[in-house]
Amino acid sequence: QVQLVESGGGLVQAGGSLRLSCAASEGTFTNYAMGWFRQAPGKEREFVAAISWSGGDTYYADSVKGRFTISRDNTKSTVYLQMKSLRPEDTAVYYCAADKLARRPSYYPLPGRMGDFGSWGQGTQVTVSS
Repeated sequence: QVQLVESGGGLVQAGGSLRLSCAASEGTFTNYAMGWFRQAPGKEREFVAAISWSGGDTYYADSVKGRFTISRDNTKSTVYLQMKSLRPEDTAVYYCAADKLARRPSYYPLPGRMGDFGSWGQGTQVTVSS
């Protein structure tokens, strides 16, 4: 399946902004639904946001809604996560993932559905300092 490469993580002060990118290094993810997840130290991976294959539909976790924006450019096989008003509790490793079956974004936050993503990026560290 498609191989994903993430970039854009780093250290930012609380209240700042950061944009993450996820690109296909092999193949493309045109027609794939895409998602962002994050995992803080000692905690389970959690859903952050998802976007439909066309980019026309999105869904966000309550913890990031209004602050984060997921988008995609299928001509570049790239998905973005624009993060604003960052908080220390946003500190985590952020992962992008691709689902060939391209379900609706609202499908993915439900328990057990993380496994429906067949391809994952390597993760990029986001650290928000206070």
